[in-house]
Amino acid sequence: MVAYIIIPGIGGSDEHHWQSLWERRWGASAVRVAPASWAAPDLGDWVTSVQAAYELASRRHGQREEQGVGRVALVAHSLGCWAAAQWLGRARPEGVVAFLVAPPDPRGPEFPREAASTFLGLSAGPLPARSLVVASDDDPYCDAAASAALASGWHAPRHSVGNQGHINSGSGLGDWQDGRELLRQLVDGVAVA
Repeated sequence: MVAYIIIPGIGGSDEHHWQSLWERRWGASAVRVAPASWAAPDLGDWVTSVQAAYELASRRHGQREEQGVGRVALVAHSLGCWAAAQWLGRARPEGVVAFLVAPPDPRGPEFPREAASTFLGLSAGPLPARSLVVASDDDPYCDAAASAALASGWHAPRHSVGNQGHINSGSGLGDWQDGRELLRQLVDGVAVA
C-alpha cells in the first residue's frame, strides 16, 4: 500500500487541480500538507508541514513512525517541489519516492521573490530518494533548460509533457491520467522515459 503526501505550491491547489482530484481519488491514503504560510511561503514552515504529513501518513498506515510506511510518494507541485526536496535532504527517510511536477526556478525572472523570499538561494542537490521531475517546455516559472538543470542537480530523470504551461488547473489537465501513470511507474520502480 502506498501513502501519498500532497505538497501543493503557493496558495494550495484549487479543486480543479490534478493534485486535488487525485487526493479525492486516494481518500485516506492521501495526506495534504498544511503549512500556516500558504500565501507567503516560509521554507521552514513548509518543511515542518511535510514532516507532519509524513508522520500522519505513518500513523494512518498503522506502522511505527520510525519505520515509516514502507512506500510513501511525495506528490509535489511548483514551490512544493522545493519543500519536498528540502525535507528529503533533512529527514533522509527510507521507502520514499518524490514526484516533482513543475518546480519553479528560484533564479528565473517569474519566481515570486517577494512572496517566497525564504526559498531564494536554494539549489538542487542530490536527493536521497528515487525521484522524477515532470516539466513543461513552456512553463513560465521554469524554462526547459532550467528544469533540466534542476533534474540533473537532484539526480532525477526529467520527463517533458510538452507545452502544458505550469501543469496546473490552467493547463486543463483534469484528472491527468498520464501523470498518474508516470507516478505509478515511479512508485513501481519502472524507468520513466
